[in-house]
Amino acid sequence: MKTLPPAALAYKKTPLFTNASVPQALLNDHRTKPGVWGLIHVERGKLEYTIEGGETHILTPGHPGVVESAVTHFVTPVGETAFFVEFYRAE
Repeated sequence: MKTLPPAALAYKKTPLFTNASVPQALLNDHRTKPGVWGLIHVERGKLEYTIEGGETHILTPGHPGVVESAVTHFVTPVGETAFFVEFYRAE
């Protein structure tokens, strides 16, 4: 998994999502716009994070997932989970 670019600046974050409130769009293939990165923070439970090409990571509290700019990905809750996404701009 990539790391955030050194000059990336946080500019917004989503509300806390649970199994009951996670938007359907996040459960299916989607991507950020060019220049936009994300950091998936799990507050409770586990979240499977699948990146284009089938690379899969299990995210847990203290082990976030980096969303690379314009790369297709999706998430799958593993049991009961709570998470949010923080967005960054990087040129």
